[in-house]
Amino acid sequence: MTDVTLNPALGDATVDELAASLRGTLLRPSSPGYDEARAIWNAAHDRKPALIVRCAGVHDVIEAVAFARGNGLFIAVRGGGHSIPGFSQIDGGLVIDLSSMRGVRVDPAARRATVQGGCVWHDVDMETQTFGLATTGGLISTTGVAGFTLGGGIGYLMRTAGLACDNLVGADVVTADGRLVHTSLDEEPELLRALRGGGGNFGVVTSFEFALHPVGPTVAGGLIAFDGEQATKVVRAWREWLPSAPAELTSVINLTTVPPAPFTPEAWHGKPMAAIIAMHSGTVEEGMEAFAPVKAFAEPIFDLIGPIPYVAMQGLPDPLHPPGDGNYFKSHHLMSLPDEAIDAVVEGHRAQSSPQCELHIHDMRGAVAREPAGGSSFPHRDAPYVLNVIAKWPGGGEGPEHVAWARNVVDALEPYGDGTAYVNFLGDAEDSSRLRAAYGDEIFTRLQAAKDRWDPQNVFRFNQNIPPSRT
Repeated sequence: MTDVTLNPALGDATVDELAASLRGTLLRPSSPGYDEARAIWNAAHDRKPALIVRCAGVHDVIEAVAFARGNGLFIAVRGGGHSIPGFSQIDGGLVIDLSSMRGVRVDPAARRATVQGGCVWHDVDMETQTFGLATTGGLISTTGVAGFTLGGGIGYLMRTAGLACDNLVGADVVTADGRLVHTSLDEEPELLRALRGGGGNFGVVTSFEFALHPVGPTVAGGLIAFDGEQATKVVRAWREWLPSAPAELTSVINLTTVPPAPFTPEAWHGKPMAAIIAMHSGTVEEGMEAFAPVKAFAEPIFDLIGPIPYVAMQGLPDPLHPPGDGNYFKSHHLMSLPDEAIDAVVEGHRAQSSPQCELHIHDMRGAVAREPAGGSSFPHRDAPYVLNVIAKWPGGGEGPEHVAWARNVVDALEPYGDGTAYVNFLGDAEDSSRLRAAYGDEIFTRLQAAKDRWDPQNVFRFNQNIPPSRT
């Protein structure tokens, strides 16, 4: 049993009353399965909530919000549990756990999917691909739909279909005052605009409605790896090739270490590599033709680019990102990628603190640069690249040397950005001044106005928090 001190004002009878009101399950520190339920993907965080409400539906979410507010408990909301800063759990408060709410309903004629708030992207892809449809989803299939979408959503379809948040066309939200509100382009459109990149600041999203696009079931994609000693050459070649790459092709540079996986040559295990992970969303034939220049960047050490089921492509890196490792991400929008910036990235790769660390550069052009109908809160769409520095270490727990490495890499790249960042890749709980810088003044001010309307008491604060203007 985990030792947690519960608010002394909460007697057993009060907690029992909450349990009796739920369709789902209430877990206390003494409950069987509590430790498993509080564990999250990022094992750098080890938090101990007083209560976990495993919601079976909207009713349970409303009951949990009312109980927490009535009893002075802070709230954390858990969807897929992949929050890098650990926002999926909270010490001493109440967790609204949506992980049992994983229904997906597809309307193939309208090309729409209705997705419950506890889904991970594998749930969505399996259902939508039944009809040859997809929306922009996570690069790891176990990533939760909710946090990923609400923070933006970078994925393999983004250069033609936009970010995940751009494809969000409706949502059901339980607000701080316990109401269920529907938002769409026609109903509370400003709330939809805030949800498209503004995070979990405005309520608990119990259901998402996404626009879908024809994709698959087989696409051209995968990973091609080059000797890490060739990293400078490869990244420069990638930069020069990008303007001519078709919009259907989304790619990311990954500077890391060759993993001891069955698909990698044993002689290269543990050695540095410069990889390109990419997917073409059109026909396989078009995709393979588009990949031809990439294969000529340097002599590959292995080449896994080819026809691949879309669902398999979505889960390709899953084995390298299991639950239980420590993780820390640091992000930066790059306005340019001159040789000096590439040199700094490569130097960061050489200085990595763990073989599991990765340095990603995402190509953000194409549809990402265009605001969706109704607008969004995703900042700085004119930035052509996003840098994501992933510090990862086995066994979880604190990893100060790994955190320091990630921060140092981003510091070295600061001259090539504008101070904004991709909020989903911020590993720290940012204060309001740094979050304002990440979003930019205009978007932050608009988000604060939405916070004033929907959560003026800052009930939903365990996130990248936009504080109400009156606090």
